[in-house]
Amino acid sequence: MGDMLSEGLAWLAEKLKVHASRPIVYRRGTDEVTLQAVIGRTLLKLDDGYGGVRMEWTDRDFLIAAEDLILGGQRVLPERGDRILETHDGKTLVFEVLAPGNEPEWRWSDPYRTLLRIHTKLLDEP
Repeated sequence: MGDMLSEGLAWLAEKLKVHASRPIVYRRGTDEVTLQAVIGRTLLKLDDGYGGVRMEWTDRDFLIAAEDLILGGQRVLPERGDRILETHDGKTLVFEVLAPGNEPEWRWSDPYRTLLRIHTKLLDEP
């Protein structure tokens, strides 16, 4: 008998991809790949520089299957400065992989490392 939680998460990730995602273009330099992403946001707790905490939302998070992020023929992880293009209602929005403060640009979204949650900042809006 397999790991029921792992199998259940794989099933859920596939359902999200099929029923709750949209196509995006992930770009690093001249390499790019079109893949499916679930759209989200994250509320981050950041140091305010005075011993307190400030709360800040990411502009947009993209949840993608780690196995789908292939650039130049190799599976890669997100890097600061990569670009994500999302077209909605005929308008293409450009996001940069970036997180405020000392937060990481991405994190695993599950304990089995199948989904990536990528934090971004909106760069260009038509």
